[in-house]
Amino acid sequence: MHCPVCRSKDSRVIDSRLASDGMSIRRRRECTICRYRFSTLEEMELLDIVVVKANGSRESYNREKLRRGILHSLTKRPYTQDGFDRLLHAIERDIQKKRKREVTSKEIGESVMRHLRRFDKVAYIRFASIYRAFEDVNTFQNEIRSLQRKTKKE
Repeated sequence: MHCPVCRSKDSRVIDSRLASDGMSIRRRRECTICRYRFSTLEEMELLDIVVVKANGSRESYNREKLRRGILHSLTKRPYTQDGFDRLLHAIERDIQKKRKREVTSKEIGESVMRHLRRFDKVAYIRFASIYRAFEDVNTFQNEIRSLQRKTKKE
């Protein structure tokens, strides 16, 4: 890790803290040359996972693509960066639990919907409308009714 001030490669870890979700570590570092202190964040990365799309094509798992899709549904919605990071980690944990080298886009989409439903109901409806290709107002209304029933049960 390069020091952001003097660009030295030498730094030492002063303190490490595991995030509450257990999926990342925040490290406090000090440059051994200029003594500047800075923080780094280490996150788990899903490697060698192939996503099988609905049309049968395959592509490597791309966290950024998942992040953008969820952010799109959260446009103008209140959320914290920490909450958003926990949401992403929970979805990626679902993918890891499958212990498969190939995961379908449908499995990922269902995981996103399950976690978004708890995270932000408006974002959930937005995501669902695209993911499930809602074609009319009745489909929206049915999904909202379903969401209301599930909310009452909780």
